[in-house]
Amino acid sequence: MIIHILLSTYPVFLEATLLTLKLTVVSLILGSGIGLVFAFLSLSRIKALNYIATFYITIIRGTPLIVQIAILYFGLSSIITFSQFWAGALALGVHSGAYIAEIFRGSIQSIDRGQLEAARSLGMSHPLAMRRIVLPQAFKIAVPTLGNQFIIGLKDSSLVAYVGMQDLWGSALSEAASNFEQMNTYIVVGLYYLALVLIITYGVNKLEGNMDVNGGKKRKRKIKTNKYNESFGIKR
Repeated sequence: MIIHILLSTYPVFLEATLLTLKLTVVSLILGSGIGLVFAFLSLSRIKALNYIATFYITIIRGTPLIVQIAILYFGLSSIITFSQFWAGALALGVHSGAYIAEIFRGSIQSIDRGQLEAARSLGMSHPLAMRRIVLPQAFKIAVPTLGNQFIIGLKDSSLVAYVGMQDLWGSALSEAASNFEQMNTYIVVGLYYLALVLIITYGVNKLEGNMDVNGGKKRKRKIKTNKYNESFGIKR
């Protein structure tokens, strides 16, 4: 029966998959921008900016995502008109932004401050030194954790179904209500989510491997050195 549902519902679920991917990508772009801004606020020497960042991160991390989606869609829509898509994308972006802010903050703080001071001594402004010296290294460090956050963001996007969006989970609820095979339908949609997660995981792993330039060269040099030593009977 699972095969029957998989074959009969794939046109609906493929369209829903595209909507889920679009929603996830837009929300993560928003979340990354928001997270970077609040990471800088939390690292600022101005106490008021630190308090703003702390307040935002505490509120967002301390309340359920479904509540945030409901507030944006049902609450703010009385002031500003939001479509279902943009209400969901904005809520997901604001939600993930709090976690991404902490990821960026930790990554930036892990970079030796001496590098920033050396760049400043060469005449770079603070923003330029951050952009050219600190942020590229911080992003490299943050890639694995950001990958996990992106996967969480993909799965969290299922909650927009409760404001009427026909994403993967919303389509699954509609299909299950019409075919009365809830378990099999949920298993099928779970396979779609699993496939998306595996694709994102593969992409993140490839990106992490491509960015590990120094580590890759060191490993290659070590392998060549070991082969050279073994050929001459040198023990290390």
